[in-house]
Amino acid sequence: MKRWNWREGQRPRRRYGGHRHDWYRGNRYRTPEEQWYEDNEAGPSRRASQRSFDRASPSSASSSSSSSSSSSSSSKSSSAAPELPGFYFDPEKNRYFRLLPGHNNCNPLTKEQLQEKEREKQRSRLLTEDDRPRKKAPREGLNTALLLQKRHLGLLPGNSYCRLVHEVKVSEMRRHRLEVQSTDNSNPDTDNFRIIVGDSASERVFTVNDVSHGGCKYGIMNFSGCSRGSLSVEMCDNLYFTNRKVNSICWASVNHPDSHVLLCLVGMADTPGCVSLLPASLFSNSNPDQPGMLCSFKISTAWSCAWCLNPQADKTFSTGLSRRVIVKDAETGRTQTYSVGSDVLAQQFALRAPVLFNGCRSGEIFSMDLRQRGRRDHSWKASRFHQESAITSVRILQDENYLLAADMLGQIKLWDVRVTKAVRRYEGHHNEHAYLPIHVNEPEGILLAVGQDCYTRLWSLKDGHLLRTIPSPHPAAKDLIPSVVFSSQLGGRRGLPGLLMAVKHDLYYFPYNTDYQDGGEQQAPN
Repeated sequence: MKRWNWREGQRPRRRYGGHRHDWYRGNRYRTPEEQWYEDNEAGPSRRASQRSFDRASPSSASSSSSSSSSSSSSSKSSSAAPELPGFYFDPEKNRYFRLLPGHNNCNPLTKEQLQEKEREKQRSRLLTEDDRPRKKAPREGLNTALLLQKRHLGLLPGNSYCRLVHEVKVSEMRRHRLEVQSTDNSNPDTDNFRIIVGDSASERVFTVNDVSHGGCKYGIMNFSGCSRGSLSVEMCDNLYFTNRKVNSICWASVNHPDSHVLLCLVGMADTPGCVSLLPASLFSNSNPDQPGMLCSFKISTAWSCAWCLNPQADKTFSTGLSRRVIVKDAETGRTQTYSVGSDVLAQQFALRAPVLFNGCRSGEIFSMDLRQRGRRDHSWKASRFHQESAITSVRILQDENYLLAADMLGQIKLWDVRVTKAVRRYEGHHNEHAYLPIHVNEPEGILLAVGQDCYTRLWSLKDGHLLRTIPSPHPAAKDLIPSVVFSSQLGGRRGLPGLLMAVKHDLYYFPYNTDYQDGGEQQAPN
C-alpha cells in the first residue's frame, strides 16, 4: 500500500467495516500521543498536523489535487514545519529526527551541528555563484556601458561616475590564489594567517601567523610584479616568534612614513604583556644596519593602539588598556595616563588636530584633545556618544566631522561628531563577540568589514547600500575569520587595485581587472 506523504495533499481515508476508528492492530487503544508520534525511532511525523489541515479544508481530495498551482502554494505554506522540543525536521526526508541521544539513536544530533551544516551548504552554494564570470550588478540596471553613456550625455557628474564605476568593479572581482614566496619552510601549511595590515601606501603588509606549537610569528610581506600586470608577494627574511598573542597593530611614522610598527602583545602565563615599537627594517636581512627596538614597556593588557601624525603631537602614540588610556612620546618617553570607566578596545587619532577617538567596551565613544593634558577631571573629553554594545573599531573620515564605529552587535554607524548623532547605518554585518575591524577606502567610496560568519561585505560609503558579499574560500570557523586589505594601489604607486584576503594558510587576490592572469599578462598571439 502506498504510504501517505504530507506534502502530497489530502490523505485518502481508509474505511474499516464495523471497526472503531480509535482501534488498530491488537485492539489496543491509540492515545493522542501515539497519534502524533509514530512507532518509529526517527521521531514524530507530520500526520497530526495534516489531520488538522484535513478537518479545516472543506474541499475533497480530488479537487485539491487537480490543480498544480494549489499544490505548489500548499508546499510553500507547509515548508515551515512547527518546532518540537528535542527534534528537528528534515525537509528532504520529510521526517522529524531526535536531537538528543537515546532511543537506539546511534548518531545523536545537536541544534548547533545542524545550523553549522546548513551554513556550510549555503557557503558552498554562494562560493559557486561567486566563481561565475558574470555576477549580479551591485544596483539594479547598473553596468559600465550605461554609466559611460550617461557620462557622455552629461547626465552624471564626474565624482558620481567614478564612485559608481568602482561599485561595478568590486562586484566583478574574481578570486585568485597567490603563492607566497618565502625562505621560511617551517610548517607553511599549518601556520594560519591571523592578521594582515597594509601600510599607508599599500607597499607592504604586516602579517601575524599562528604557530602550530603555540604562540605566533610576525613579519612583513612585500609586493612585486605589479608593473607586469600581475601581483606576487614575498615574505621578509626575518620572522619573529613570540608566545604572546598580538591584540592590535598599527604602522608608525618615526623617521619617515611607515618606518616602524606598533604592536600590542598580551601576556601569557609568566610572560607579561607589552607594547613594542619596532623598526620595519628589523624584518629584512638585506639591511646590515638594523637599529634596535626603539621603545617597549610592560603592561598587563593592552587592547588597542594608535599613532599620531599631527605635527603638534609628533612621535606620540597611545594604547587603550583596562579602564585607562596611556599617551606616550616615543622620543622623550613622556607618559600621560587618563582614567576612564571601561576597557578601551579601539582607537584612532585625527589628522588635522591632536585629538584621539576611543571606543570602549561599554559602548561609549569619546574623543580627547591632547592639548588639554593638564586637566584632572573628565573635562578633557571633547565629545561623547554611545552605541548599544562594545566598540570593536573606529575610523575617522577625511572630513573629520564624521566617524565610523562598529560594535559587537554587528552594527556599523556613521556618526556626525558635531551633533553626536548617527546619520547612516550599514546593514548586514555579523558580529556577536569578536574583535573585528572595519576598513574604509574613501577615494573609491567603499566600506569593508569581515563578519564573525566569515563573510566579507562591501558597502557604498555614500548611501550604505550593500554592494557585495564574499564567502570565505574555507569552511567558517571562529579561528578562521579572514583578514583583508583593500586598496586601489596594492604594491605602491604603480600597484594594482583590488582586495587582498588572508584566510587559513592561503592568500587570495581579488583584482579589478576581469582579464587578470596569474603570473602576468597574456601575450597576444602572433
